Amino acid sequence: MTRKYSVAWWFPVLLASASLQAQVAPVQAGGSAPVNRAPLLAQSAPAAQTPADAPVDPDTSWWDRFKDPKDGDIDMSRWLLQHKGALLVPIIITEPAVGTGGGLAAMFFRRPKQSEESKERGDRIPPDIYGLGGFKTENGTYGYGLGGTFHFKDDTWRYAALVGKASVNLDFYTQGLLQESRKIGYNLDGLFAYQQVSRRLGHSDWFVSGRWIYMDLDSRLNLQSDQQYFQPKDFASRASGLGLGLSYDSRDNTLTPSRGWLWRLEGTSYAPAFGSDNTFQTYRTHVYGYLPIAESWVLGLRADVRSARGDTPFYQLPSIDLRGISYGRYQDENVGMVEAELRWNLTPRWALLGFGGAGKAWGRRLDFGDASTHTTEGVGFRYLIARALGMYVGIDWARSEDDHAFYIQVGSAWR
Repeated sequence: MTRKYSVAWWFPVLLASASLQAQVAPVQAGGSAPVNRAPLLAQSAPAAQTPADAPVDPDTSWWDRFKDPKDGDIDMSRWLLQHKGALLVPIIITEPAVGTGGGLAAMFFRRPKQSEESKERGDRIPPDIYGLGGFKTENGTYGYGLGGTFHFKDDTWRYAALVGKASVNLDFYTQGLLQESRKIGYNLDGLFAYQQVSRRLGHSDWFVSGRWIYMDLDSRLNLQSDQQYFQPKDFASRASGLGLGLSYDSRDNTLTPSRGWLWRLEGTSYAPAFGSDNTFQTYRTHVYGYLPIAESWVLGLRADVRSARGDTPFYQLPSIDLRGISYGRYQDENVGMVEAELRWNLTPRWALLGFGGAGKAWGRRLDFGDASTHTTEGVGFRYLIARALGMYVGIDWARSEDDHAFYIQVGSAWR
């Protein structure tokens, strides 16, 4: 929904990116100060009661539900939180990997139940977010699904789930020192599901999590002659894995952060004992930092490393994930990425940003030192669409040495 619509077969990017980003929220604890869990309110909003929480005048017009009483600007806080309306997110696909296309996602927001004790401490719990959506592109790719994230027991427990169906036409690129990279077209068609449970450790910024990932995908090459580049294990259809995770989060906002850090370490094991055709493992660790460098400027920093070991199907190998690079263009057993983003809050509602990144893919045929470094750059803008949630929306344009694309963003571009 917000990032890399080219990854159409991995539907969380299209549907749950806005919801799954709230899996881990910050806690600020120390001394006798009240714990402030996931402060979703904009800094200018009062702590006790926001305009979105205030009673609605029965004479308020339908159009006024989409305005902020504080500044009169367009704002969906009341519509999303009080009236339980949907945030409709258009899916505009310009990614070369799947061609031009589009779709629509509908997201809903709901305040979780909160105890009186938690309210007295001043805790602010992230909203439950859930929705559904679908898309289609000109090369025949399509997908649809539903999912959401939910918070329980004053945000001590969190549950995220996703289920969907997709048929995607993509390209796989061979890598090698002596041979030129070859593009191989293929199709993935099937079902996928994701579930994760997270537990906060006391009143700290730390979470532990357990997850189950399931995919049942038929993979088919466009040209049977391309079978020579693969082994039979590369075409396993069923992947079922159990994983564990550890994370730390001190961000001031889970949707569009302006300060703080997010770090996660994740590992997932796929094996026949869990219902998988192949035995392999996937790992990921990443860190995001948000640093206010002036009154209206925020610098974002990202480092991200992903890897796979064992009999990993070719379509589940890690891929460089940067705005401006087509999904699957650079895949291998390992990928590493760094990215920086500078945001200028031009007004209380509008922001401009510029970003750039670099990534490498290595492992099967190329060592880290032999792998090429691929760079991207881009610009974008944001609008504060829901001040009570601290949620921005906008559009990014990015380019690399091979491609360029537009991206609709809801919240942060980093997942």
